[in-house]
Amino acid sequence: MIRLFATLAILFLPLTASAGVVGVRIDLSDQEMTVSLDGQPQYYWPVSTARAGKCTPVGTYGVQSMKRMHYSTLYKHAPMPWSIFFHGNYAIHGTADINHLGTPASAGCVRLHPENARTLFDMVLEHGRANTVIRIEE
Repeated sequence: MIRLFATLAILFLPLTASAGVVGVRIDLSDQEMTVSLDGQPQYYWPVSTARAGKCTPVGTYGVQSMKRMHYSTLYKHAPMPWSIFFHGNYAIHGTADINHLGTPASAGCVRLHPENARTLFDMVLEHGRANTVIRIEE
Protein backbone atom coordinates (compact mmCIF):
# COMPACT_ATOMS: atom_id res chain seq x y z
CA MET A 1 0.00 0.00 0.00
CA ILE A 2 2.82 2.41 0.86
CA ARG A 3 4.59 1.53 -2.37
CA LEU A 4 1.38 2.23 -4.35
CA PHE A 5 0.95 5.59 -2.61
CA ALA A 6 4.57 6.56 -3.33
CA THR A 7 4.19 5.62 -6.99
CA LEU A 8 0.97 7.62 -7.31
CA ALA A 9 2.56 10.62 -5.56
CA ILE A 10 5.47 10.60 -8.01
CA LEU A 11 3.12 10.36 -11.00
CA PHE A 12 1.11 13.36 -9.86
CA LEU A 13 3.98 15.63 -8.84
CA PRO A 14 3.93 18.87 -10.82
CA LEU A 15 6.55 19.11 -13.52
CA THR A 16 8.58 22.18 -12.59
CA ALA A 17 11.73 23.64 -14.02
CA SER A 18 14.86 23.80 -11.89
CA ALA A 19 15.35 27.06 -10.06
CA GLY A 20 18.16 28.78 -11.97
CA VAL A 21 17.83 32.13 -13.70
CA VAL A 22 18.97 32.12 -17.33
CA GLY A 23 20.38 35.45 -18.46
CA VAL A 24 20.83 36.06 -22.18
CA ARG A 25 22.79 39.21 -23.06
CA ILE A 26 23.15 40.17 -26.72
CA ASP A 27 25.70 42.86 -27.54
CA LEU A 28 24.83 44.36 -30.93
CA SER A 29 28.14 46.17 -31.30
CA ASP A 30 30.18 43.00 -30.67
CA GLN A 31 27.68 40.61 -32.30
CA GLU A 32 28.08 38.33 -29.31
CA MET A 33 25.73 36.55 -26.92
CA THR A 34 26.60 35.75 -23.34
CA VAL A 35 24.47 33.15 -21.60
CA SER A 36 24.60 33.06 -17.81
CA LEU A 37 23.07 30.86 -15.17
CA ASP A 38 22.42 32.56 -11.84
CA GLY A 39 24.75 35.38 -12.89
CA GLN A 40 27.65 33.07 -13.81
CA PRO A 41 28.63 33.15 -17.52
CA GLN A 42 28.28 29.74 -19.15
CA TYR A 43 28.59 30.44 -22.88
CA TYR A 44 29.88 33.10 -25.28
CA TRP A 45 28.61 32.75 -28.83
CA PRO A 46 28.81 34.82 -32.02
CA VAL A 47 25.45 35.98 -33.35
CA SER A 48 24.07 37.77 -36.36
CA THR A 49 21.58 40.54 -35.72
CA ALA A 50 19.98 43.12 -38.01
CA ARG A 51 21.83 44.11 -41.17
CA ALA A 52 21.82 47.70 -42.46
CA GLY A 53 18.30 49.00 -42.95
CA LYS A 54 16.80 46.49 -40.50
CA CYS A 55 16.40 46.58 -36.71
CA THR A 56 16.96 44.26 -33.76
CA PRO A 57 15.00 45.75 -30.85
CA VAL A 58 17.03 46.94 -27.88
CA GLY A 59 15.68 46.32 -24.39
CA THR A 60 14.92 43.68 -21.79
CA TYR A 61 12.48 40.91 -22.63
CA GLY A 62 11.01 37.68 -21.37
CA VAL A 63 10.27 34.58 -23.40
CA GLN A 64 6.92 34.84 -25.22
CA SER A 65 6.95 31.43 -26.87
CA MET A 66 9.24 28.67 -28.05
CA LYS A 67 9.17 26.35 -31.07
CA ARG A 68 11.59 23.57 -31.91
CA MET A 69 11.08 24.37 -35.59
CA HIS A 70 9.40 27.48 -36.91
CA TYR A 71 9.08 28.59 -40.51
CA SER A 72 9.02 32.33 -41.08
CA THR A 73 5.74 33.74 -42.28
CA LEU A 74 7.56 36.95 -43.27
CA TYR A 75 10.62 35.64 -45.14
CA LYS A 76 9.76 32.90 -47.66
CA HIS A 77 9.15 30.25 -44.99
CA ALA A 78 12.80 30.34 -43.94
CA PRO A 79 13.52 27.64 -41.34
CA MET A 80 14.12 28.96 -37.81
CA PRO A 81 15.14 25.97 -35.66
CA TRP A 82 15.12 26.25 -31.86
CA SER A 83 13.17 29.53 -31.89
CA ILE A 84 12.76 31.55 -28.71
CA PHE A 85 10.38 34.44 -29.43
CA PHE A 86 10.92 37.47 -27.23
CA HIS A 87 9.17 40.44 -28.91
CA GLY A 88 6.43 39.90 -31.50
CA ASN A 89 8.01 38.27 -34.57
CA TYR A 90 11.55 38.70 -33.20
CA ALA A 91 13.27 35.52 -32.05
CA ILE A 92 16.58 33.99 -31.14
CA HIS A 93 17.00 30.99 -33.44
CA GLY A 94 19.41 28.74 -35.26
CA THR A 95 20.55 29.50 -38.79
CA ALA A 96 22.11 27.63 -41.68
CA ASP A 97 23.96 30.85 -42.59
CA ILE A 98 26.75 30.17 -40.09
CA ASN A 99 29.41 31.89 -42.24
CA HIS A 100 27.93 35.28 -41.30
CA LEU A 101 27.81 34.71 -37.54
CA GLY A 102 29.64 37.54 -35.83
CA THR A 103 28.41 40.10 -38.37
CA PRO A 104 25.03 41.83 -38.86
CA ALA A 105 23.14 39.77 -41.44
CA SER A 106 19.56 39.15 -40.29
CA ALA A 107 16.27 40.93 -40.85
CA GLY A 108 16.15 41.61 -37.10
CA CYS A 109 16.15 38.25 -35.35
CA VAL A 110 19.15 37.03 -33.39
CA ARG A 111 20.74 34.17 -35.31
CA LEU A 112 22.90 31.50 -33.66
CA HIS A 113 24.73 28.39 -34.77
CA PRO A 114 22.06 25.64 -34.65
CA GLU A 115 23.96 23.67 -31.98
CA ASN A 116 24.15 26.77 -29.77
CA ALA A 117 20.50 27.57 -30.41
CA ARG A 118 19.55 24.08 -29.26
CA THR A 119 21.72 24.39 -26.15
CA LEU A 120 20.01 27.68 -25.27
CA PHE A 121 16.55 26.26 -26.06
CA ASP A 122 17.17 23.27 -23.79
CA MET A 123 18.55 25.51 -21.05
CA VAL A 124 15.42 27.68 -21.13
CA LEU A 125 13.21 24.57 -21.06
CA GLU A 126 15.14 23.20 -18.09
CA HIS A 127 15.04 26.38 -16.01
CA GLY A 128 11.75 27.79 -17.24
CA ARG A 129 10.58 30.55 -19.54
CA ALA A 130 9.62 32.66 -16.52
CA ASN A 131 13.20 32.34 -15.22
CA THR A 132 14.76 33.65 -18.43
CA VAL A 133 15.71 37.27 -19.10
CA ILE A 134 16.86 38.43 -22.55
CA ARG A 135 18.72 41.75 -22.67
CA ILE A 136 19.74 43.32 -25.98
CA GLU A 137 22.20 46.21 -25.83
CA GLU A 138 23.81 48.47 -28.42
